[in-house]
Amino acid sequence: MENVTIRGATAEDAAAIRRVARESWHATYDDILGAEAVESVVDDWYDPDGLEESIVRDDGRFLVAEAESGSEAEVVGFAQAVLGDEDDDAAQLPRIYVRPDRWGDGVGSELLDRIESWFADRGAERLRLIVLADNEVGNAFYEKCGYRTVGSRESEFEGETVTDYVREKEL
Repeated sequence: MENVTIRGATAEDAAAIRRVARESWHATYDDILGAEAVESVVDDWYDPDGLEESIVRDDGRFLVAEAESGSEAEVVGFAQAVLGDEDDDAAQLPRIYVRPDRWGDGVGSELLDRIESWFADRGAERLRLIVLADNEVGNAFYEKCGYRTVGSRESEFEGETVTDYVREKEL
C-alpha cells in the first residue's frame, strides 16, 4: 500500500468519494444490476449533501484513503461505519469501496482494519455488513478479512428482488 494515507473524511471529500463510488459500483454491479440501475443508486446514495451528513455523524467513522499522484493526493477508497442501536453490540458497515484500479493493493484491508480498531475501542463487539450474494468481489474480500455469513435476506433493489448476505466479524 505504497504512498497511501488513511485519514478522516471531510466535507470537501464528498465529490471524490462519489467518484470512487461510481467507478467501484460500475465495476462491481453493472453485470448484476445493469449500468442504469448503478447510475441511479450512486446518484441517490452518494449525493454530496447526504455524504456530508454521513461524514460528520457523531456515532461513526468515515475514512478516506488518499494516494500520492504527482504533487497531489487523490482519494482512492473510503469506508464508513456507525455504532448499532443501544440493544445491539454490533457496529454497522454500510460503505467500503476502493477504486477498481487499486483492488488487491491492500487499500480496502487497511481501511477495514482502521474501522474495526476504532469500533473495538468504543465497545462494539462485532462489525456487521450487508453484501449482495452475487457480489463475488465483495464476498471474496470479506471472506479473506474474516467475515462469516450469519444470514441471508431478500430485498428489493431498483425494482428487482435480490439476495443479500448478512456478514459479521467479532472485534
